[in-house]
Amino acid sequence: MPLKRLTNLLYVAVNYLPPNYAARCASSWTNNPTVWRMGCRPTTAINVGRMYGRTGAFTTNQQQGMGKRNMDALSEEEKRLFPLKTVTSVVSLFESILKRTTEPDLALLSIIVGCIENTLTCNQQILSGAKSTVLTTTVDETSEKPLAIPPVRKEDDFPEIEWPIVEALYVKFRAVIKSSVDVTQYGCPEFATRELVKRVSDVIWNTLTRSYYKDRAHLQSLYSYLTGNKLDCFGVALAVVAGCQVLGFNDVHLALSEDHAWVIFGLEGKETAEVTWHGKGNEDKRGQPVDAGIQARSWLYVSGNPVICSRFTEVASLVSSINPSITATTDSLEVASMQQSLLWVLYDTGHLTRYPMALGNLADLEELSPTPGRCHCGQLFSQAIEVARRCYGNSHVYPYTYQGGYFYRNRMYKEALESWANAADAIRSYNYSREDEEIYKEFLEIANELIPFVMKVEGSGHSARSILKDSECFAHLLRFYDGICQWEEGSCTPVLHIGWAKPLVNTISKFDSQVRRHVVISCSEVAEEDTPVTKPPGTAASTDSPVKIVNKPKLYLRSHKMAGLKDLLLSEKLNTHAISLQLTAQSQVQLGGRKLRGEEAKDAKQEGRDANLSRPKRTRKE
Repeated sequence: MPLKRLTNLLYVAVNYLPPNYAARCASSWTNNPTVWRMGCRPTTAINVGRMYGRTGAFTTNQQQGMGKRNMDALSEEEKRLFPLKTVTSVVSLFESILKRTTEPDLALLSIIVGCIENTLTCNQQILSGAKSTVLTTTVDETSEKPLAIPPVRKEDDFPEIEWPIVEALYVKFRAVIKSSVDVTQYGCPEFATRELVKRVSDVIWNTLTRSYYKDRAHLQSLYSYLTGNKLDCFGVALAVVAGCQVLGFNDVHLALSEDHAWVIFGLEGKETAEVTWHGKGNEDKRGQPVDAGIQARSWLYVSGNPVICSRFTEVASLVSSINPSITATTDSLEVASMQQSLLWVLYDTGHLTRYPMALGNLADLEELSPTPGRCHCGQLFSQAIEVARRCYGNSHVYPYTYQGGYFYRNRMYKEALESWANAADAIRSYNYSREDEEIYKEFLEIANELIPFVMKVEGSGHSARSILKDSECFAHLLRFYDGICQWEEGSCTPVLHIGWAKPLVNTISKFDSQVRRHVVISCSEVAEEDTPVTKPPGTAASTDSPVKIVNKPKLYLRSHKMAGLKDLLLSEKLNTHAISLQLTAQSQVQLGGRKLRGEEAKDAKQEGRDANLSRPKRTRKE
């Protein structure tokens, strides 16, 4: 046997087969190679044979990329931090790993945080001595007996997480990937190919339970995958990237929109591939590029402006995805504290500088439990918006809704209206589709619950002379609905129905006619810098005037529906019935389901085509 082949087979044995098996076979295999197939799992033996038979040797790049031996996933100093039983010990472990010159191991870190999260949120027994309040006892649907939980000492935050348990799950994940994916079938490429990424996705997909778990908590980590064969949409994408890392392909990275995830790969990371499901599980998309979603102007693909992750940003994504909820009304204090502390570690090391969602999550945690010496949560919300504008062309909506929710909870209602209007400005550039139901529900809640509550609070008591007498607030309200209407215009599916119209009419009727007429509404093209004009901070207002004395706010209505409502909105007496009819009228859409905008519309005019050829929309099912 050639020495190079012998060396490579030894490399496989030492690094990727169980230690006891390698020790058992090491003394006899040189004289009888068939011993590799004795007592070994069939898939592993077959793959080893393929590696030997087809190429005879791994490339140098492959050997370097396949990673260290499983036992060396952590240094000895890091192993001494185990058993993990406090938030401080977990933070110390992450700090040590993030300081390395090598890339962090996604599988290992996902298992660790998933183990802690599931231990404290999904247990069947009451955690005696823990700080969390668990009010009910539930039985997992996959088991008949409750799991034994070690007692928690008063000085600890959670039950001990032992290294052998983490290591066993880590080795199991590596074995699943390596026993199922034969890299030599793809020619041992230096960079991942679409077929290889699809194969890893198939491995993860085919080992999951045959159910889709939409909106189920605690299914985003590899711990959930390895202990229950369950993953949510994000979890599948993370598992695929971790699997590619196990195989040594460090060019495969996550691309994250606000409600979806896919992967990028290749020499310069220009190739894209679907690897996970969304909604009801469209598995037929896996392996396909995401170009179709981008061209359809779907919010799900953020106009081709996702967060492109490095390995460290992927660590931030798995930390940001931690869910501390125990029930709908109860959270685990330990899990929330761990997530908050880890996000600050990632913030300090600069790994959140291009990640608006993680900044928003950190701001939410800071609002609930401020960290001494850290910046105020309001600054973090503003920072998330600044990142979304600077790095992603204002394509992200959630930074504004996060900020709007913060203002709303703190009774800063004018600021909340402005944030929600800014969110609508971000969504107006998209075309609504059925896959955008999450952001649809977000806007529906704002329009039908939060804004009416604001109007109810501000319309009673001593605060009645604040928002309802402020023409800027009326302008924010119109800008909010203008964005929603324009989101609908280029779509195959209508957004607005009578359920939207009634709250809008009720809200508008709260504003006095003098307040409404104080807004300068334009429906023609105007310079960007002219709209909207906001009141300078600290401007005084007369309490005797029905309208606050400020510069008249200017508003440019871009949607056809709201432009058609201009005269009705400014009339002294509101015709609520006419407003409802106009708002819920069937919008016109482009043939093919997409309105021509920007350069496409100009090209259509030059070619003599009508940029507004349209057909009626389908009626939205209530």
